[in-house]
Amino acid sequence: MGHHLSYDAAAALVFSRSTLLDGGWTSRMITHSVEKGRLIRIQRNRYVRAEDIADLWPESVHRVEIAAAVAEMRHGPGVVSYDSAAVLWDLPLYRHRPAAVHISMPGDARMSSRLRVRRHADRLADADLHEIGSVRCSSLERTVWDVARTLPADSALAAADAALRLVVDSERAGSFSHAGLRQRLLERCAASSGVRGVRSAIRIMELADPRAELPGESVTRLRLRQLGFRRIGIQVPVDGPDGQQFRVDLEIEDEGILLEFDGVAKYRDEGMRQGRGLEDVLLAEKQREDWIRGVTGKRLVRLTGEHIATPATLRSRLAAFGIRSPL
Repeated sequence: MGHHLSYDAAAALVFSRSTLLDGGWTSRMITHSVEKGRLIRIQRNRYVRAEDIADLWPESVHRVEIAAAVAEMRHGPGVVSYDSAAVLWDLPLYRHRPAAVHISMPGDARMSSRLRVRRHADRLADADLHEIGSVRCSSLERTVWDVARTLPADSALAAADAALRLVVDSERAGSFSHAGLRQRLLERCAASSGVRGVRSAIRIMELADPRAELPGESVTRLRLRQLGFRRIGIQVPVDGPDGQQFRVDLEIEDEGILLEFDGVAKYRDEGMRQGRGLEDVLLAEKQREDWIRGVTGKRLVRLTGEHIATPATLRSRLAAFGIRSPL
C-alpha cells in the first residue's frame, strides 16, 4: 500500500551530485547506479534512491520531483504552478501524474529547457503568489484556475472540489468563504474570454462542490452529469441507530438510488481503519448498509474506480441494476 510524504520529508530524499561526491561516491559509481536503476537522476544535479520512492503515492513522488527542481532554481524568478502547485496544496489530481514540474516564469525571464521541467510564460500578480513552507507557488485560487483550464475534467473537478473543501475548513478559523472563492474564479473566467480552456474552467467551477470527500465521489458526480442526470444529492443524511447519523456519498434523486463510492484505501490502509481489523470494518459497513436500505427503502449501489473510469463504464454498472441513463 502506498503512502504519502510531506514536502519536507520528500525534499530530504533528494541528494545533490556534490553531496554524493562529498560522501565518498565517485562519478563512475553514480553513473553505474543510475544505469542499474538503483539511483534515479531527477534533475541535472539531483538524485534520489529508487528504493526511497518505490512505495510512495504519485503525488508524493511528484513532491520529490518538485523539491529537486526547486533546489536547482537557486532562488530564481520561477514559481511552482499548475499541476505541481496543486500537489503542494494537497489537491488530488485523480489518476493524473504530472510528467514534469511546472514552473511559471515572467514573460521576459530567460526560459531555457531543463530535464523534467515545463516552464510557462506567466507573469503572476502578487495576489496569485503564495508560499508553502519555503517554496514559492501559485495561490490556491490561481492554482485551481490553471488546473481547471488545462487538465481533463475528472482530474480538474477532483482538485476543485478539494480546494473548496480546504476553504470550508479554513472558514471555521475565520478565513474567506468557499462561496467567495468560487465567485472569484467565475469572475476570473468571465474576464478571460478567449483564454485557452476557459470554457472548461467555467464548467468545472459551476459543478465544483466542497461536500465531496474523495476524488472518486467527485468523478462519480461528473460521470452522472455526463450521462444526463441533473438532480444529484451529495452526502445524503440518513438517521442511524442510537442517535447516529450516516451519510451516503450520492443520490440520483429522480430515481431514488443511493450511490456509495468504495475506494480500496478504507479497507487496506491501517490508518483509515483506525486500529480495527479488516473483518470488523467489513462487518460494520454491512450493518450500516443494511440499516440505510431498511430505513430509506431505497436501493444502494456500490461503485469502484473501474465503474467510473468512463461514462460508458458507469452506464453499464447502472444498467446492471436496471437504471437507465437519460443520455
